[in-house]
Amino acid sequence: MTHDHDLVLRPTAAQTEAALTPPPGRNGGDLVVETLAGLGATTVFGLPGQHALGMFDALRRSDLRYVGLRVENNAGFAADAYGRITGEAAPLLLSTGPGALTSLAALQEAASASAPVLAISSQIPTAGLGGGRHGYLHELPDQAASFRGVVKSVHTVRTPSQIPSAIAEAWRSALTVPHGPVWVEIPQDVLLAETTLPVVTALDASPGALVPRPELTAVAADLLSKAARPAIIAGGGVVRADASGKLLALAERLNAPVVTTFGGKGAFPWEHPLSLRSWLEDRHTTDFLQDADVLLVVGSGLGELSSNYHTFSPRGRVIQIEADLGKLESNHPALGIHADARLALQALLETVPERADETAPERVRTLLSRVEERIAAQELTLEQEVLASVRRALPAGSPSFWDMTILAYWAWSAFDPRGANTMHSAQGAGGLGYGFPAALGAAVADPTRPVLAVSGDGGALYSIAELATARQYGLNVTWLIVDDGGYGILREYMTDAFGEATATELTRPDYVALAESFGVPAVRTTPESLETDLAEALAEPGPSVVVLPALLRMFAPTHLD
Repeated sequence: MTHDHDLVLRPTAAQTEAALTPPPGRNGGDLVVETLAGLGATTVFGLPGQHALGMFDALRRSDLRYVGLRVENNAGFAADAYGRITGEAAPLLLSTGPGALTSLAALQEAASASAPVLAISSQIPTAGLGGGRHGYLHELPDQAASFRGVVKSVHTVRTPSQIPSAIAEAWRSALTVPHGPVWVEIPQDVLLAETTLPVVTALDASPGALVPRPELTAVAADLLSKAARPAIIAGGGVVRADASGKLLALAERLNAPVVTTFGGKGAFPWEHPLSLRSWLEDRHTTDFLQDADVLLVVGSGLGELSSNYHTFSPRGRVIQIEADLGKLESNHPALGIHADARLALQALLETVPERADETAPERVRTLLSRVEERIAAQELTLEQEVLASVRRALPAGSPSFWDMTILAYWAWSAFDPRGANTMHSAQGAGGLGYGFPAALGAAVADPTRPVLAVSGDGGALYSIAELATARQYGLNVTWLIVDDGGYGILREYMTDAFGEATATELTRPDYVALAESFGVPAVRTTPESLETDLAEALAEPGPSVVVLPALLRMFAPTHLD
C-alpha cells in the first residue's frame, strides 16, 4: 500500500543535470531571490543597506521587479497595500538595525489589518548573534525580539541551506488565515557566502484551510433560522477572505440587515435595501444592533471602533466567526467559530433556510434616516460636500487609501467604497503616514486603474519623500492633501477636553511648489472646484497632487452621551 506521505517527486534528467551544475558566482542573496521567485513572487519592495547588499545585488540576476522607497516604514506601507490588493505575500527587503526598526509601525498596521507582508531583513554577521556586545554596525542584542510582539512569526537563518526553507515557512505563515506580516532575518555573512547549492526551483508553501467545525455551524444555522430580528456585522475578515458574495447571499436569505466595520468597507453593497452602511460611531446604529435577538459577527473582533468605543452591549445571542483565535470572544460572549470567513459563510449557506421578513428594509430605512437627521442638525455641510466630491471624482472600482485625518474619519462612516477591497485606511494600528505610500503599492499591484491617496497636511509630511518614488516609477496615484495647518483631529480633541489645543499647529510648506519640485504636477483647489480638479488629476496617467486648504470638523461622538 502506498500512502501520500510515501510519494516523492523525482526530478527529470534535465533537472538533475541543472542541479548538479549550478551557475557559478551565486551566494546567499541569490538563494533569497530564487526562493521568492519559486514561491510565485514577482515584485519586491524595500530599501538597501550595508548588511543587506547581498540580497540587493542578487536582484540584478533575477526577474523580480524591485520598487524602492525612500523610508523603510513607507516601503512597509507599500508592501501592505500590495498584499491587500493582490492577496499575495508581499516581499519587503530591509537592512539591519535602524532600517529594520523603522519598518515596525508599518508592520503593526499590516498585523492589525491582516495584510500578508513577508519582511526579510539582514542581520549582523553570524559571529555576533546571541546577545554579545561585539560592536558591529547596527548591532542589537536581539533584533528579532523587537518584532515578536508585532508579526505572526519570526525566522532566523544561520546557514545558506536554511534560507529556502525559512522563507517558505514564513510565506506559508503570512498567507495562513488570518493573513499577516512575518519576519525573516539573515546574517550579512550568510547573504554573502558563496554557495554551490542547486538553484531553487520547486517549493510548496501552500497554506492550510481553516475549516469551521460542523457542529458549531449547525448550531449557528439553527439560531439564525429561528431569529426574529437577526443582524450582521461584517468586518475586514470578510474582505480578506474574498467572501463578500457569500455574505450577500446569506443576508438576503435571512433578510438580515448588515453593517460593515471600518476595516470591512465594501464587504456589503452600500445601496442595498439591507445595508446599514458603516455608521458604527452612531448611537442609533448601536441601539439597532443591541436589539438584534441573534447577531452574526463575521471577521471582526468588535474592538474599540467597531463597538462604538466599547459602549455596544448586545442583548441577544452573538455568533462570531473569526480567523484570529485571539479575537474570538475577546470582547463579548458568543458562539465562537474559529474559521475562515468564506468557508464558514459557505457552511451556513448550505444549511440556513430562507427567512421571510418584510419589515427589515423599512427598519433599515428608518435607521439611516435617523442617522441623517443627527448629522444634518450639526451644520456640517462643507464636510459632506467635500466627501461627496471625492466620491464623484473617483472612478468606480478604483482603490483609495486614507491616512489618519478628519476626512478619513468621515469616510469610515459615510463613504461608499463601491466595491469590496477598494477602500483602505490605517485604522488598524492608527499611525500617520499610511495613505500615500500605500497607494503607491496599490498602483504597483494594478497599474490599470488610478489610485487615490488622502492625507492631512500633518500626515503628508510623514511620506513626502515618496513623491520621488512616485515620479521615478511613474505610478498612477493622485494624492489629495487636505491642508488645515496642523493635526486637525487632535486640535479638536484637545479643545473639547481642555479648552485649548497644544502642540497641534504646524508650519508647513507650499505643497504645490514642493510637488512640482519633484516633477509631479500639482494644483491648489477649493471645495467648489474639488470634484473637477480631482477628476482631471485622476484621469491623467502618472502621479499628481491636489491640495485642498480647508478646515474640516468631525461630527459629534455618541459614545460620550
